[in-house]
Parts: sequence; C-alpha cells; structure tokens
Amino acid sequence: MIRSIRPAIVMVALFTLMLGLAYPLAVTGIAQGVFPAQANGSLIRDADGTVVGSSLIGQPFAGEGYLHPRPSAAGDGYDGAASSGSNYGPLNEDLKTRVAESAREIRAANGGGPIPADAVTTSASGLDPDISPEYARLQIQRIATARGVSVQEIQAVIDEHTEGALLGFIGQPHVNVLVTNRALDARFPTPAA
Repeated sequence: MIRSIRPAIVMVALFTLMLGLAYPLAVTGIAQGVFPAQANGSLIRDADGTVVGSSLIGQPFAGEGYLHPRPSAAGDGYDGAASSGSNYGPLNEDLKTRVAESAREIRAANGGGPIPADAVTTSASGLDPDISPEYARLQIQRIATARGVSVQEIQAVIDEHTEGALLGFIGQPHVNVLVTNRALDARFPTPAA
C-alpha cells in the first residue's frame, strides 16, 4: 500500500514546490526586475514620499479646480473592495434616472454642449482612473476659472497628459485623472492646494 501511495505523495510535494513556490517566486522576481513600478501597484507618491494613490485606480475629485472622474458604481465610489459595475441594462429606469441626473450636474458645472458617454456612465469595475479627452476638454473652462489661469494653459496640461491608444490601435486615447490633477496642482496651485 505504501508503495502505491508513495508516487502520489512525491508528485504532490514536487508540484507544490514547483508551482506553489518556485514559479510564483520566479514570476515575482522577473516582474520586480523588469517592471518594478507596475509590479508594486503603479503607486503615485507626493514630494514627501507618501502614497497619494495609484495610476490604476480612480479616486473621487469634486473641487472646481480639478478634473472630475467618471461615475463609480463601486461601493460609495472607487471602493476597491466593492469593485463592480451597476449591471443595469439600457432600459433600466434607475440607470436612466442616474444618467439624466449626472448629465444635468455636468451641464450645470461645465456649461452646455455634448456630454461624452464616459462622463455619465460607470466602468465595468467602477475603478476606472481615466476619462476620455472629450470629457477632459469639457471641464477646461471650469478648471481655468477656478485656478485663475487661461483656458489655453489648462488645455496644454491636459494635452501633455493625454495618452494615445496602446501601440496605436489597442484601446482609446485617455487622460489619467489623478496624474493630470497632480500636474495641475504643481503648475497652478489653488489656494486650498
């Protein structure tokens, strides 16, 4: 009987060492060596070294002098432990009401004009850190007024932080809200900043 069980025990031990220890350590070592920032969560730090966020996870910004992110359905907003979309279908009355309310708020804060879809819809995870360049442009006048600078100066910062599609064809152009807001604070500090 022991002779029959022995190969199974050896294989379990071998695969546990290979796949449970060696492989994860190798992948972690390679990731730390080749992509250390990404392997550690793409953390963004302030001048003192304090972590202020991650470029991969959205944060709420409500001040007049900041880019506002897209809505979040993750918990109370951008809660990583409650990551999820609303799962409302296009005919759901709650979704229609929320989108209409968001559109009214955006028009009141940023003036008229077309509102991009990402300004009123949540992402699948509820944690999307990026907005479309169109939504960023819609907010320029409000930000410029709040910071007391020209529209062209705010447009220049947004243009500098607009990233194109990966490899020119994967995904859409986007603006990272946290990174751009930090650049705005660095270049045009507000009295509260």
